[in-house]
Amino acid sequence: MSTLPNRRNFLKIAGTAGLAVATGSSILAACGDSGSSPATTVDPATLNFGDLRIGYLPITDASPLLVAHANGSLKSEGFTPSSPTLFRSWADLVEAFQANSLDVVHMLMPLAMQLRFGAEIPLKVVAWNHTNGSALTVAESINSVEDLAGQTVAIPFWWSIHNVVLQKILRANNLEPILEGDPSAADRTTKLVVLPPSDMVPALASKSIAGFIVADPFNALAETTGAGKVLRFTGDVWRDHACCVTVVSEDFVTNKPQAAQGLVNALAASQLAIAQDRKTAAQQLSDGKYLPQPLPAIERALTHYGTDEYLQNGAIQNSDWNSDRIGFQPYAFPSYTTELVAALRETRIVGDTAFLANIDDAKAHQELVAEGLAKSAIEKNGGLGKFKLASFERVETIAP
Repeated sequence: MSTLPNRRNFLKIAGTAGLAVATGSSILAACGDSGSSPATTVDPATLNFGDLRIGYLPITDASPLLVAHANGSLKSEGFTPSSPTLFRSWADLVEAFQANSLDVVHMLMPLAMQLRFGAEIPLKVVAWNHTNGSALTVAESINSVEDLAGQTVAIPFWWSIHNVVLQKILRANNLEPILEGDPSAADRTTKLVVLPPSDMVPALASKSIAGFIVADPFNALAETTGAGKVLRFTGDVWRDHACCVTVVSEDFVTNKPQAAQGLVNALAASQLAIAQDRKTAAQQLSDGKYLPQPLPAIERALTHYGTDEYLQNGAIQNSDWNSDRIGFQPYAFPSYTTELVAALRETRIVGDTAFLANIDDAKAHQELVAEGLAKSAIEKNGGLGKFKLASFERVETIAP
């Protein structure tokens, strides 16, 4: 069993400045796991796994875990889960996980990678929570990426797909992302700052930022309140990318393999339920008070995509990808893990990034992901076709 690093070591690795901006306070590290474990088939009728403590941020990325709680999928797999606990920042959620106050969380995949390979904290990704689900939302005065020269754009965390994708978009338009100092239109620089997702729409409305890139329903909330508009969907930049993943501790995977399989089975079942009836899922998330945003914003985040407005303004440039605004399937593609490591190496991040050069690309996915669980869950829930998957292999497509 690996020993968790102390608070000082973790802050040094993660980047004290970035975390302080995200939360207004310092944090502890999360626990987790290394190595994979074989998938285990379980008859939930014969087992009682007891409580399952879920932690989440109020974004649609958490929908599968929340709907699994709302519709009884977790109970069907042998759990008696407590009501999920809402957190306002990634740092606070990580701290609670570290304190062993939570059994399962959804987490930004780059953050999970940083904790696993940078802070050397053993954690395991047991499933993808969703695909896509985020957007670059801007003020009404911004009509193109080039208009972001000399402006400030907010991201939710340095270790996020949002930071990765935004920097790809900026560089594709000959803009330079900067992390400190003042942005300059003449120098074609755009400043990136970290803000908690709940602060982004008010900041955009007050014109203290020109835009933000984050998970829904905050983009949809900006649309429905008139605070801003979607300039580009992240799933239109990196096709069907993962953003948040489901993470548990090493003990959970290695010492409770049947419970781990049951968790992913429930997650997959809820992903199908959402995909088959998105309006009902939005209602469950709202009525159950899992998400605090108004129902119209939640429903828009789950359903509103592929419309003429997005095709005309360039928010969607790859309509032939046939993607969803947010999609749902549990399998973590190895190609994505490999490509994400490469993308992080070229992304500017506040904090220690030296460890990225030492990651063994050939072993990274195996060390981070317990993919056998998702494969078994997909089989139990009807097979690849049910999740709109052709196979367990793919080639990453990125078009910023």
